[in-house]
Order: sequence, then structure tokens, then C-alpha cells
Amino acid sequence: MMKKTLPQIVFATNNMHKLEEARALAEGAFEILSLSDIGCHDDIPETADTLEGNALIKARWIKDRYGYDCFADDTGLMVDALDGAPGVYSARYAGPECDAVANMHLLLKNLECAEDRGAKFVTVIALIKDGEERLFIGEVEGTIATEPHGTAGFGYDPVFVAKESGLPFAEMSAEGKNAISHRGRAMRKLISFLTTGK
Repeated sequence: MMKKTLPQIVFATNNMHKLEEARALAEGAFEILSLSDIGCHDDIPETADTLEGNALIKARWIKDRYGYDCFADDTGLMVDALDGAPGVYSARYAGPECDAVANMHLLLKNLECAEDRGAKFVTVIALIKDGEERLFIGEVEGTIATEPHGTAGFGYDPVFVAKESGLPFAEMSAEGKNAISHRGRAMRKLISFLTTGK
């Protein structure tokens, strides 16, 4: 029997962790190509002041320069005690190097005296397909731990304790995290749209 050929779409990201999560969620529905798969090694700018803006910049960059239908995401950690910071600057909170450990330590330092440690993760996915642009949003509520826990995941996962599991993302299995995470929720909306049109 011939193997079924899945439809392909490009994910405009250089983050291998995000790519792995997306591929796990889309398995069997469609094939996700990476930027290196299409020969793109550009340093795509993220100059918008909103998650939606950055996701659209990345998706439009690939569509305009490489011609592929694609999707891109931007994610922010919104912390109540910091008036929604680091937000759109989450990846470069401690500087342009995008050092995840430095970002996490700066966050903990800035929350040392905070009583309210409520936070939420938000992912916005921008899709460009058949000449149309669409946005898909996923959110997860939680709190910020006082110190890192666990070794799985990436970014702020060791300090973000999800409300639904009571565990830091970095202590959850990939499947468990994907089931409730911001990116998992946004990806499922994207997958539903790509496979059923709604």
C-alpha cells in the first residue's frame, strides 16, 4: 500500500523546541516544514509591540520572500505583578541574546517581593494560506514559582506552574504539557482549521 502523502506547510521558526511540539501535535494531519527545509536562514526581525504583530511579520516574511503558505507564532509570558511584563519581550527579557536562563533569573529577581505571582502564557499563531491571513490564540493560566523546577521543556517552563496541573511545565511530559499549554491550544485551533476549514 502506498504511504499517504500529507499536505505540507512551513512553520516560520528557528526554535527547534517549538518545531518538535508543533510536529507532535500535527502528526498524521499534515507535515510541518522547518525554515531550513526551505533553505531559509534569515534572521527574521521581530519589531512589533504585540504578539499578533510579530507573528504576522514572520509569516509575511516567508510568504513574500519564499512563496510558501506558512504559519508563525509569537508567545509572551504576562505576569500580573509586573503589569503584563515581560509580554512581547519574553524571549529577550534579559537582553538581545535571548538567553532563557538569564530571562528566568531576571523574572525571579523582579518578583522577589511580589505577593501576587499570577501569570498567563499567550501564544498567537498567524497563518497565511491561499492568500488569506488568520490568527489563532491559545492561553494558559498559572503562577510563577519562587525557584526553577524540572528539566523538561524550555524557556520559562521551569518556573511556570500551570493552574490545571499544579506542576511546572518543566516537570510535565511533552504530551501532558501539549494537552494544556498555550501553544498546544493555539496549534489545535490551527490544525482544526487546516483539516476541517473551521
